[in-house]
Amino acid sequence: MTEGLSPSRQVEILREGAVQLIEEGELLDRLERASREGRPLRVKLGADPTAPDIHLGHAVVLRKLRQFQDLGHQVYFVVGDFTGRIGDPSGRSDTRPLLTEEQVRANARTYERQIHKILDPERTRVVFNHDWLGRLSFAGVVQLAAKYTVARMLERDDYSRRFKAGVPVYIHEFLYPLAQAYDSVHLRVDVEIGGSDQTFNFLATREIMRDYGLEPQIVLTLPLLEGLDGVEKMSKSLGNHVGIADRPQEVYGRLMSIPDPLIPRYFELCTGAGPDQVAAMVQAMARGDLNPRDAKARLAAEVVRLYHGDEAAREAAEEFDAVFRRGDLPSEVPDYRLDPAELEGGRVGLARLLALTGLAASASEARRLLAQGGVRVDGGVVAGEGTKVRPRDGMLLRVGKRKAVRLRLGTCTIRDD
Repeated sequence: MTEGLSPSRQVEILREGAVQLIEEGELLDRLERASREGRPLRVKLGADPTAPDIHLGHAVVLRKLRQFQDLGHQVYFVVGDFTGRIGDPSGRSDTRPLLTEEQVRANARTYERQIHKILDPERTRVVFNHDWLGRLSFAGVVQLAAKYTVARMLERDDYSRRFKAGVPVYIHEFLYPLAQAYDSVHLRVDVEIGGSDQTFNFLATREIMRDYGLEPQIVLTLPLLEGLDGVEKMSKSLGNHVGIADRPQEVYGRLMSIPDPLIPRYFELCTGAGPDQVAAMVQAMARGDLNPRDAKARLAAEVVRLYHGDEAAREAAEEFDAVFRRGDLPSEVPDYRLDPAELEGGRVGLARLLALTGLAASASEARRLLAQGGVRVDGGVVAGEGTKVRPRDGMLLRVGKRKAVRLRLGTCTIRDD
């Protein structure tokens, strides 16, 4: 814990790693007043439950929130069970699909459990914005909408690009930043933090809070973490994510797959490593004193340790070495019971079977894996795209070294048609 530090020292700690702090002088002033009044700052993070898992990209912001808590401040984690049904247009080239109430609630149920892997439950208030936005009358919505102009909305790149390209921008999308702003109005927030893609929404909130006669919130934005592909930001919908509640072995294995240039960035944003430690590691790799694979192993072990503990990190590292260096099977191989209705004359196309069992995302991906020789049936490599199998109880399907499924049905004969 770091409570009791001077306001100026708190500002130094909080701005570390930030993309923007708007405005630093306002934060210092707010901290000084809060100290005199003997109260914590109210710090807000909003998260729409558009998917059930919190991943390492979210954790960048959550770890900054934990710094606020360690300095003695109160976090308001706003679950967007109302705004999540609209969908945040930030970074989108099209309209997000509207989620059902059931989808949003199902996703929201997992959030509280996961955030407490990082946040202090004693200093975290989890609130749901349907509690106030759902009660807002149509007159209240009109009053809120009257506080922001269409011209200002169209300054937002996401909207202007779509408008110029003739891609529809729907009225409900304009309501999203207004609804997000009203969260801060309702909670009387001192500070809001989030990814750098939220800057437009946060600045709009500052203006709207002024119009409601409130002191505008301070804005602190953080970097967006690139996903495992090293190109797009981390996102569950893109499949380039690492969930903090994933199995330790899965977290470890996925982090071992990141491109080498991402190693310093992941150390900086996903672990407690300081700038000096990261710089020393980069220099060691440049000199050839540190192999990138060993650096990734350190990274993977540290991330697993943060969210699952020391023992889980050790076991995940041992299993990774066993699977990738000795060719052993993963410790958990799920069964897949094949429905006889999926068989044609007792056989089934292997590409289709890989898709059915989840070893490939689609039949087309399965055909690519087969063409590359990345598929094994009972230990033997199968390279023919048109291969069919006759299933047998206990037949082992394997893609690469980390994915495997054991079938439960029939007998197996491999043939090429």
